[in-house]
Amino acid sequence: MSFDPVSFHHYPVDALMRVTNRPQRVFVRGDGHWLWDSTGRRYLDFVQGWAVNALGHAAPDIAAALVAQASRLMHTGPGYYNDRAIELASRLAQASSLPRVFFTNNGAEANEGAIKLARKYGRLRKGGAYEIVTFDNGFHGRTLATMSASGKPGFDRLFAPQVPGFPKARFNHLGSVEARLSANTVAVMLELVQGEAGVIEAEPSFVQGLRELCDRHGLLLIVDEVQTGIGRTGTLFACERYGLRPDVMTLGKGLGGGVPIGAVLAREEVCCFEPGDQGGTFNGNALVCAAAQAVLAHVDRSEFLLGVRDKGRLLRERLTALSARHGLGSVLGSGLLLALDLPPALDASRITDAALSPPGDTPGLLVNPVRPQRLRFMPALNCGADEIELAMQWLDEAIVRSSA
Repeated sequence: MSFDPVSFHHYPVDALMRVTNRPQRVFVRGDGHWLWDSTGRRYLDFVQGWAVNALGHAAPDIAAALVAQASRLMHTGPGYYNDRAIELASRLAQASSLPRVFFTNNGAEANEGAIKLARKYGRLRKGGAYEIVTFDNGFHGRTLATMSASGKPGFDRLFAPQVPGFPKARFNHLGSVEARLSANTVAVMLELVQGEAGVIEAEPSFVQGLRELCDRHGLLLIVDEVQTGIGRTGTLFACERYGLRPDVMTLGKGLGGGVPIGAVLAREEVCCFEPGDQGGTFNGNALVCAAAQAVLAHVDRSEFLLGVRDKGRLLRERLTALSARHGLGSVLGSGLLLALDLPPALDASRITDAALSPPGDTPGLLVNPVRPQRLRFMPALNCGADEIELAMQWLDEAIVRSSA
């Protein structure tokens, strides 16, 4: 595909509300692991829409599914069944052993739905209990309720007052969870990998302890797999790595491979919504469900997931070698959700900027400065060894330039 190069300043970007600091690039095309900006410069993408593009940019099977479905049926509204939503729900239920599914438009809405489901459950079956224990540095979305459930520093002040009912415990500290329990507690909600906190994994003993604690007190265990689900950590769901069956699980990001969809999955005994309790105009529309089916057709295969684990090991090895060469820190995470710790003398944003804008005609590299001293890597699940080697070469060079 050819196009006339256009500078960033040609675009009226001020028409967009400023909600984040963006680099002065306008991306106009993507293909697999690569992006092109409006000037024709190429970039290797190890962010992939924040772990959204499970199969890379413009994945052919997803594009074909969207085109075919768009000419057949896009949207009927939530008051009617459509075949694609039924098929997708059945596939997710079978894969997760959680038999009931409610579709949303994104992960934040899925977490909001899980919160509503838990509160309804508490009202009906636990004497009006409504509190959900969540965790410091957790991240569950940007609705008012999910921001209140999150433990991200500063969220408690940004749109105060918060939605009440989310006492915070310490991640990987079971005693702090027990200390937050009361007669008002109905559930515990966590990410098995705290992605926005810098890729902090839950310890297996902590997860097992949470399951036992919830069972002992009759509490729901809600697992937020918005970032970790759909193969990101090397199994279809991160729960599988812990041998865990939650009561409620939420999905988003990678489920649609680039189109907006989320899901709440739950055990039969938990499902207490009645008609009118929950809904959403676009939820479960046929178009996005067809795209999600195309994603699962690729990802939900043992050989594909084995490849994710293999490539995750290769990326970890290369990051570990890079760290040793430059005197950096630990490599964290699993599968293709990894992070690299940096010493105080190095700034993650400076390295990110250097990787984005190398000298000459060298392509840029997209990585995520998830914390001031931590870089996060979320390449497409079907990336290859060649892309990993290129990314590590260009990251090595960016570290050198940013330290000069």
